[in-house]
Amino acid sequence: MQHFQESIYQLIVETSTNLPADVREAIQAARAREDAGTRSALSLSTIADNIRMAECNVSPICQDTGMPTFIVHCPVGANQIEMKKQIIAAVAQATKDSKLRTNSVDSLTGANSGDNIGPGTPVIHFEQWERKEIEAKLILKGGGCENKNIQYSLPAELEGLGKAGRDLDGIRKCILHAVYQAQGQGCSAGFIGVGIGGDRTTGYELAKHQLFRAADDVNPNDELRKLEEYIMDNANKLGIGTMGFGGQVTLLGCKIGVMNRLPASFFVSVAYNCWAFRRQGVLLDPATGAITKWVYRKGEELPMQKDEPAAASGSGERREFVLQTPISEEQIRELRVGDVVIINGPMHTGRDALHKYLMDHDSPVDLNGAVIYHCGPVMAKDAEGNWVVKAAGPTTSIREEPYQGDIIKKFGIRAVIGKGGMGAKTLKALQEHGAVYLNAIGGAAQYYAECFKKVEGVDFMEFGIPEAMWHLQTEGFAAIVTMDSHGNSLHADVEQESREKLAQFKEPVFV
Repeated sequence: MQHFQESIYQLIVETSTNLPADVREAIQAARAREDAGTRSALSLSTIADNIRMAECNVSPICQDTGMPTFIVHCPVGANQIEMKKQIIAAVAQATKDSKLRTNSVDSLTGANSGDNIGPGTPVIHFEQWERKEIEAKLILKGGGCENKNIQYSLPAELEGLGKAGRDLDGIRKCILHAVYQAQGQGCSAGFIGVGIGGDRTTGYELAKHQLFRAADDVNPNDELRKLEEYIMDNANKLGIGTMGFGGQVTLLGCKIGVMNRLPASFFVSVAYNCWAFRRQGVLLDPATGAITKWVYRKGEELPMQKDEPAAASGSGERREFVLQTPISEEQIRELRVGDVVIINGPMHTGRDALHKYLMDHDSPVDLNGAVIYHCGPVMAKDAEGNWVVKAAGPTTSIREEPYQGDIIKKFGIRAVIGKGGMGAKTLKALQEHGAVYLNAIGGAAQYYAECFKKVEGVDFMEFGIPEAMWHLQTEGFAAIVTMDSHGNSLHADVEQESREKLAQFKEPVFV
């Protein structure tokens, strides 16, 4: 199979850079449903722009390319050992070519392998089947949505929904609660795969397998079909919306599977996936390894329609501020939740490793009045050996909650950019020290990469490229104030409102 490795490489590139048509259709339907001029409508328009840009640039849709997970169906007698070697080689090459971010980290030392190769990465599952061709499917599921996976053991008491028993109605409650608990931290609007039964391990595996189903398919199990339809009709009534900004569309797809279980166990496992639903598959010639067919309709079959910018700001209520870093406290105190901020000037990235480090050490650069961007970019060097930003969307901010307030106080930081919002400790620090939290659009890695005109330098490369502190010259970086210096938090408001709406689904439906 002389073409197998190249075919897998093509699969990786296509999956990372071009959403399949069924996902695009779901996003287009969401845009049609969302109220014009709202924050969620603006976000969906940005998402559509980002999809087009990633396809044109052949660059990652989202900088977090997740844990590459392959499912390979092959005929009896196929050499799985050789296929595994070639899959690993293709992953390493795609990482070198900046189609995947360096995401394989030693769990004990924190060291990044630099090539996405290491114990457990990539994930490769082989299954034999009775067909002659080989099928290889790939899903790239980022860490932000992976962290919002959840598993329930029934019976259980669920916030807002009461008791969930070992029946279809209890399963219904678990799924609704799973959507509620994700809020905007999983880059909603999203897709969910649900696994009913199994043990703790196989339940999650079944849930993730559901994400390989086409977004527009119909469940052959009539009870599960009805449940999927119910969830799609009602989960969007929670009002969480795109990025957790509030709105009409929170869920883009729901797929449910079931397997037998032990009498003593009843698990409901939910695999959450962001709007950047990157999965694709190929059928391969068993003799040559060449691609004979793409499993999902490729994205170029459904061109995205661009909205007119004016349509999103017709309410007249939106305020916009252009800020040059470093930013003063007086400028920050003017801002309110809902304001759009455009940032120019130096900006610094910082994720988990940097925040932990800064708690006990000085910063290598002056952060007084500065902006910290929760981002683990995809970086590459150009022909002259200079670093360039290939993909740079925000990471989930809540992971930095234990550190952020102290670091704002210690260094005089005026703005923190991320996605999904932060908690009470950070909100208090914003109020006390004069800072704001800005929510960027999760997954919009190409949209934001264009804002970084020059890489001024980098510190802590020993943390690995995603965790290093990149110093970026920025122009026209737009984000929304969702936590201000006056004690207001859009995230807290949406969570409270969605919790109240969740209670309307407490009474039994499937009896």
